[in-house]
Amino acid sequence: MKVYISADIEGIAGVTHWDETELGKGVYVQAQEQMAAEVAAACEGALEAGASEVWVKDAHDTGRNLVHARLPRQVKLVRGWAPHPLMMMQELDETFSAAALIGCHARAGSDGSPLAHTMTTEWAEVRINGQAASECLINTMAAAMLGVPVVLATGDQAVCNEFQTFNPSARTVAVKECRGNSTINIHPEEAVERTRTAMAEALRGDLRACLMPMPARFDVRITYKKNAQAQRVSFYPGAERIDDVTVGFASDSYFEVLRFFLFA
Repeated sequence: MKVYISADIEGIAGVTHWDETELGKGVYVQAQEQMAAEVAAACEGALEAGASEVWVKDAHDTGRNLVHARLPRQVKLVRGWAPHPLMMMQELDETFSAAALIGCHARAGSDGSPLAHTMTTEWAEVRINGQAASECLINTMAAAMLGVPVVLATGDQAVCNEFQTFNPSARTVAVKECRGNSTINIHPEEAVERTRTAMAEALRGDLRACLMPMPARFDVRITYKKNAQAQRVSFYPGAERIDDVTVGFASDSYFEVLRFFLFA
């Protein structure tokens, strides 16, 4: 069994402020350590459940947050960015049996996290077929495109609630709730233990039940915070300017949607 893990930092236990997410800031080190602990726990849970290979994509900001030595020896770590339309799911392919998303956070335009955003802080909101989308949804659909079920998502309560609406058979671990610019967190060690247990249990379950069904067509709307950004992206082939700050794109191929996101 080959398992893929995509790891972000905003949904890691304790992470509350942007300073804690930025490489080079003094308070970042504490968040980096907890990110490593939760990702390592997910890897350990996968190995405990019988995984023969575990790949981890460091999918936050620079892609250079995880220290490889903190992860089990069997883990292959993808650092930096290709770039590639799979973005946070880079190197995922049909050979993987399952995927997990660690450290997820609430979507742009929501009040589910003080760090709420989707892909970039330039997007005020993104919708896929009318549904407001988080990175969690975008990445779960990328995995489904390749026939890979996402069996676990961890992060803030808001993103876990969202994940369960479109992937009800999968497991979640909520490590915190958010109130405005504050967070209410479970203990860091508890977050690690729950992640390890949930990953092992998820991989011992019915993996195919966690494969998200894909629609036949994709209608995407990105609303930007500034109209100049919308104007620039409206020149992408096939894109359409909807209003001053919104650009639309439609395709029968989700890979083409991901390619649009990469350039948008």
